[in-house]
Amino acid sequence: MAAKKHNDPFWWTLFGAGGTLSAFLLPVHVALIGIAIPLGWLEAPGYESLRSLVEHPITRIYLFVLISLSLFHWAHRFRYTLYDGLMLKHLESYIMVFCYGGALAGTIITAILVITF
Repeated sequence: MAAKKHNDPFWWTLFGAGGTLSAFLLPVHVALIGIAIPLGWLEAPGYESLRSLVEHPITRIYLFVLISLSLFHWAHRFRYTLYDGLMLKHLESYIMVFCYGGALAGTIITAILVITF
């Protein structure tokens, strides 16, 4: 009898990578954009300097990876919150489609925006 194949290791990998990346990088973004600039600790960058930064290919790759892995981290965490916390295990297939489909849709939208900007 063959063992049933699961795709859980794939989702756990995206969860781990997204969680690690989010834990290290998102606080820096929040500290700079949400605290330091509004309080006047740093001068706000001008439109042209931000635009030239975002037009750089490495910045686009960085933003794509940060956003997409954060979305998959959210999807996996939310999936298990619904399963274990709210006891909705009987809706497993719908929850998977909702969570991972939402993360995939967000990733596609991010890719489109990063490519066409």
